[in-house]
Amino acid sequence: MAIEEKKVISPNGAGETPPYPGIPATSDGAGMVVWVDSHITQAACAYPITSSTTMGSGYGAMVANGKENLWGETLAFLEPESEHSSATAAEGFALAGGRVSNFTSGQGLVLMKEVLYTISGKRLPVVFHIGARALTSQSLNVHAGHDDVMAVADTGWGMLFTRNAQGAADLGLIARRVAEASHTPFFSVQDGFLTTHTVEDVLLPEPDLMKEFIGSPQEKLVNLFNPYNPLMTGIVQNQDSYMKGKIAQRLYYDKVPALLQEAMDEFYRLTGRRYEMVDTYGMEDAEYAIVGLGSSMETARATIDWIRSETGIKMGVVHVTSYRPFPGPQIVEALQGVKAFTVLERMDNPLAQSNPLTAEIKAAFADAISGGEGYPILDRVPAIYSGAAGLGSRDIRPGHFVSIARNMVEGGRRFFVVGIKHELALPMDVDPDVRPKGAFSMRGHSVGGYGSVTTNKVIASVAGDVFGKKVQAYPKYGSEKKGLPTTYYLTVANDPILTHCELNLVDFVPMNDVNAFFTSNPLDGIREGGAIFVQASKTKPEEVWAHIPPQAKDEIRRKHIRVFAADAAKIAREEAPLPDLVVRMQGIVLLGVFLKVTPFDEEAGLSYDDVMVRAEKALRKYFGKRGEAVVQANLRAVKRGFETTFEVPPEVIAQDINAPIFTPGVEIELFA
Repeated sequence: MAIEEKKVISPNGAGETPPYPGIPATSDGAGMVVWVDSHITQAACAYPITSSTTMGSGYGAMVANGKENLWGETLAFLEPESEHSSATAAEGFALAGGRVSNFTSGQGLVLMKEVLYTISGKRLPVVFHIGARALTSQSLNVHAGHDDVMAVADTGWGMLFTRNAQGAADLGLIARRVAEASHTPFFSVQDGFLTTHTVEDVLLPEPDLMKEFIGSPQEKLVNLFNPYNPLMTGIVQNQDSYMKGKIAQRLYYDKVPALLQEAMDEFYRLTGRRYEMVDTYGMEDAEYAIVGLGSSMETARATIDWIRSETGIKMGVVHVTSYRPFPGPQIVEALQGVKAFTVLERMDNPLAQSNPLTAEIKAAFADAISGGEGYPILDRVPAIYSGAAGLGSRDIRPGHFVSIARNMVEGGRRFFVVGIKHELALPMDVDPDVRPKGAFSMRGHSVGGYGSVTTNKVIASVAGDVFGKKVQAYPKYGSEKKGLPTTYYLTVANDPILTHCELNLVDFVPMNDVNAFFTSNPLDGIREGGAIFVQASKTKPEEVWAHIPPQAKDEIRRKHIRVFAADAAKIAREEAPLPDLVVRMQGIVLLGVFLKVTPFDEEAGLSYDDVMVRAEKALRKYFGKRGEAVVQANLRAVKRGFETTFEVPPEVIAQDINAPIFTPGVEIELFA
């Protein structure tokens, strides 16, 4: 998993490496949670629900392999019959003095709500990891939304939001430290699929860091079920007592903000990675700002540099990392100097005064303008705009942030939506490419269940290892999954990749999906001189070209697109160690194709042998636990994919060669 070593500037500014700079790797947000919690917890209680399932299955795999935590204790995993029961099981484990975790999303989180109140009321310092997901309201959706976490924001739990996979680990550690210091449970929240399943460059927290920063469960936790020191919990209280106990809990809650800041400061000292309750970018001279939670603020950050340079609008970004405790004074401090700001939210509650984050920020400014304690003194409140975007993982694009900026400057809609056609929608007149300079992007077309998403993760991990590049890989999942078209994306660059949106501009399009030419337009968005790969059983360029649809041929010629082909399916059948691995092995062959088609070996001055040596090293990290035979089978598949891939010559592309009878059936025969 490791990639090039990174230098991190220490908090003292002397350029020294901090004590724990992290282990360079690639992972998605779910993997980062598993890495952290399999080291510091004693158990997890969870019931699988998309998109948090991979957290639970990853933790469960650790348990199945006999994993021990940092203190030599064998991990345990309990999967009861529902999310409600899993929360209750976690409550019981914590009552007995154990350090426990839970992973959930959407309806699962809301189903837990009754138990969440009792966990906070009993001051149990658990951490639940959330893959934030849209709730089933007007329809079922398993993708990103914030209405699930907002539905439980009143349960007395802390709530931290990450923008990326790195934060999923780091904020998970920070949440755990604060929870145990304040006897207050915490949610550590990441966007479902957009963070849980997006592979990025990360720095794994070192085991020694986690051991020092968190401490052992025996030293930090209290067993409330200890028969030698018995306590009563969950008792019935009448009029004379209930309010006393409820208000008395403010003693704990009042300490949370300071403990959270202390934990963030200590984490920065140890790692060089800075988190604040409110994280800002470009706010030093900003006249306008965008405020939000989660991965969309990464895309916003990547876009405002373009907005500043191309439109002259001085934009900034404010990410609310801590939603509970709510950092009202810090938000006002960050935004007090702007002319206007927009709060963008992944949910919509039309009957409320405003959507949740907008309403709380308005209340914070009301406190400030009335001289509230701890707030800066204000004589004016900026114009406040609010928008709904990204519900159910609807794409939030750089162009949407350009439209939001113009809407503020022009004094437009106070409430709007982006990304759909609606009377409240802002028009998107421009959609800039804000990827890092020199980035190379791939959009793959396949069929759900064919292992393409896993393939994309492997390609990202190996490309990072082989070429020392920054990577980002993510899928566009559908609820229907198996048997229907699937799209996946990958970007490779020299600099960090911030955009969390679908790729409209790409350099390479592999087509695992045999019907991609018929179900979509796979050539849409390919840059001039880009490339495509088609799975083909034919070995002659003329035969491959003959079966490409006429309209696609015209597009290929117009954009000077290069066409590559190989029989990846045949290689997979011949190299797969087991029959049930044939389909997934085809994706490993695609790694060889990727290495052949992309320009990174030439840029790095690497020979074929150099590339394959590095590829074997990367594959060994990924598949080594499955045995040497599996590693070598994968390596042979990669080599054969690289060696057998051929390009359709320009002189053939110039011809109008067509199959005698052009039907989808013939296509399937060719691309079988």
